[in-house]
Amino acid sequence: MLWSINTYKCGNMEYNPLQLFGRHLVTLRKAHGWSQERLALESGLGRSYIGGIERGQRNIALVNICILASTLDVAPAEMLNFFDKE
Repeated sequence: MLWSINTYKCGNMEYNPLQLFGRHLVTLRKAHGWSQERLALESGLGRSYIGGIERGQRNIALVNICILASTLDVAPAEMLNFFDKE
């Protein structure tokens, strides 16, 4: 059920998938020791776009999830494995 523009409710839990994804991306990026600029350079995506994703302000496209997964050397499914990280 839609709770607000970007917050959803599942049982008693409220969550914002954009923010959760963004925090998970930060974790994966930092595990490589990379800055946003380095991730942008390696992936071909814009640094401001990556920053917006990490802040939970951008709704990332599936193709860009796959690009980031390939760049970070993880499976695309791992990019979406952010619920257990909270």
